[in-house]
Amino acid sequence: MLAAEWGTGQVLWSLFWFYILLLFLMMVFAIFGDIMRSADLSGIAKALWAIFIIVVPFFGIFIYLIVRGGTMHERPRAA
Repeated sequence: MLAAEWGTGQVLWSLFWFYILLLFLMMVFAIFGDIMRSADLSGIAKALWAIFIIVVPFFGIFIYLIVRGGTMHERPRAA
C-alpha cells in the first residue's frame, strides 16, 4: 500500500539519494583503506586522519583528497 502511493518523482529522488549514500560510503572505505595502507604515515598520523574523517566526514574527505589524493593510486600498486 505504501509503495503504491509513491509517484515516479519520489522513487527517482529516493534512488538518487541512495546512490549518493552509496558513493559516500565507497569513498569513506577507500580513504580508510588508503590511510591504513600508507607506509609514510605514522600510527598517530593515521589515527588523526581517521578521527578527522569520522568527526567531520565531508570536510575530512575533501581535505584528505586535496592533501594526499595525488598519491592514492601509488599505494595499491605498491601493495
